[in-house]
Amino acid sequence: MDRQDIIEIGLRFIRKSKSNFIKKEIALSAEVEGMRIFDDPIFALGDADDQYFARLKDPSIVGEHFMLPKEWLSQAKTVISFFLPFSKMVKNSNKKDKLWPSEGWLHGRIEGQTLLNSLSLQLHKELLKQGYQSIIPSLSKSYWSRSGYNTDNQIIDDQTRNLPVFTSNWSERHVGFVCGLGTFGLSRGLITKKGVAGRFGSMITDLHMEPDMREYDHFSEYCSGCGECIKQCPVHAISFKEGKSHFLCSEFLEKIRIKYQPRFGCGKCQVNVPCENC
Repeated sequence: MDRQDIIEIGLRFIRKSKSNFIKKEIALSAEVEGMRIFDDPIFALGDADDQYFARLKDPSIVGEHFMLPKEWLSQAKTVISFFLPFSKMVKNSNKKDKLWPSEGWLHGRIEGQTLLNSLSLQLHKELLKQGYQSIIPSLSKSYWSRSGYNTDNQIIDDQTRNLPVFTSNWSERHVGFVCGLGTFGLSRGLITKKGVAGRFGSMITDLHMEPDMREYDHFSEYCSGCGECIKQCPVHAISFKEGKSHFLCSEFLEKIRIKYQPRFGCGKCQVNVPCENC
């Protein structure tokens, strides 16, 4: 099993999955019925021993609580990071209303994440069939995250009580950066070769595969600094001086969660911007 096998499994899964289209029985309206959620994924492979992972323990980046690949899987050799770009239909749908997220985007955020998790589990299954171990940190019982309002996967105990509010012990975007998928923008989204609008996933395996070269040196190299994401944010949570205010963003997401429950999401900073598609 090698890199090309991983890519082909991912492509085949997304192209053939009926769950990549919004089903009639769950569609929020007839307008989004049958809408494709994701385009073809892109993958990047990282060395589990890459020292960049250790740098994520810096408090100014993620923090000491970030777990290294070998803290998740002791025999880890490769980190597989991937990006599922939203389809043109999903992205265009989110451009119409300047405040509230579109129905297509809400489906992309929730049903899209479910599909991403299924892809991760499919890759895990294929690796296991070939005799390799793997772990999906975001689906592990050891995974936790903390945000201002979202309580999903939060573990509040003596070890995590005093940590920053907006953090987790495994960050898909930071892992994507280390593996070579892309660099950060002002909105703190990761800008890839297929743009910034989409969802990220990752897993760790003891299968050795040649890591990808990072085609950048700086964490924000792909960001032009144009400031268009600042204009698109409905709650002014992004600025040149301060970057992104996770509190303002999270506060607005909670309002969206209440309005559209059980769905939520925003994504306004990921559309109508130059890095939307790249």
